[in-house]
Amino acid sequence: MFTYIDPKVRQRLLNQGKLITINPEGHLINFESQEQLELNSISILGPIPLPLILGDEEYKVDWYACVRHTELKEVQKLADELRQGQQQNSFASLASSMAVNSVLVMGDKSSWTNPLIRVHSSCLTGDVLGSGRCDCGPQLDKSIKEIFSDQEGGMVIYMAGHEGRGIGLWAKAATYLLQDEGENTYQANRSLGLDEDSRDFSEAATLIKYFYGNKSFRLLTNNPKKINDLNKFGLNDISQLKHVIGITDNNRGYLYAKRDWGHKLDEKDISKD
Repeated sequence: MFTYIDPKVRQRLLNQGKLITINPEGHLINFESQEQLELNSISILGPIPLPLILGDEEYKVDWYACVRHTELKEVQKLADELRQGQQQNSFASLASSMAVNSVLVMGDKSSWTNPLIRVHSSCLTGDVLGSGRCDCGPQLDKSIKEIFSDQEGGMVIYMAGHEGRGIGLWAKAATYLLQDEGENTYQANRSLGLDEDSRDFSEAATLIKYFYGNKSFRLLTNNPKKINDLNKFGLNDISQLKHVIGITDNNRGYLYAKRDWGHKLDEKDISKD
């Protein structure tokens, strides 16, 4: 278990080029000295061939697992304690100490000139359980299908720490109860004393720079704030493509709240099924 952080396995992956580290600007850096790595550097495992089954179709993608060095370093410390028998509860700690983001690459990234990209925030209820309270699950599926069939190809960046726009699953569950009492999704966050949107897109920007570069790309999103946040990290040549799907009576109010908050959604988008 957790053999990928065993020193011998780690060295083998390094030698194979399947474990690399990049700095915040997306440049490859030396992994030899843990102490010299930058605070916000990102370690990446991959590529890992991954067949995705969506409906009756299979989509073959390359998966990369990505984690901040600060989090990986803590897990490696716990793993060392576990191997030495010093920490009895390390297994639980190992499972909960890292937010591992993912990149799904479709097509030949070496030939990209204007790829299609989706930066998708994790949503257990929508992406995994199929909840109709949001449009997240259908958006994720649609983005994979569109990127896979696009002439250029592209990638999905799946942000594991973005549940509930960054508040986490437990707090998100509480906001659902508040929404059932009449508050909208943003009011519910505020009622808990939390930001309306606390997501950090710095790692997404770093991954775009590494896998593609600081060049023009198309972004599947209805949220101008996401583009503005990526702009802050130096990605300025972004074309926004509307990404509307999965609208039902169960989430119409949620989408009206997002429109009022600034999402590029009009009445015909939200009123259609």
